[in-house]
Amino acid sequence: NDGAVMEAWAKDQGVEGSMITFLADTRSELTEALDLVLNAPVLGNPRCQRFAIVVEDGVIKKLNVAGGDIPDEATFVEAILEEL
Repeated sequence: NDGAVMEAWAKDQGVEGSMITFLADTRSELTEALDLVLNAPVLGNPRCQRFAIVVEDGVIKKLNVAGGDIPDEATFVEAILEEL
């Protein structure tokens, strides 16, 4: 999503002032670096697979990617919190 969408989503979720940061990846730089590009030409521009990531001091502590045998629910906040 673009920056405006992410800003609106963060506002809707009430995360201002918390430890959560919503980031846009408009040029797919992070998506490509994580090798999470979704191969779906019908969607137009490159998209990102559904994932949840926990990063602490620049180090990936947890990465759940939905797809195949991994359900979307594995990327929900409840699942991530249980695994921390």
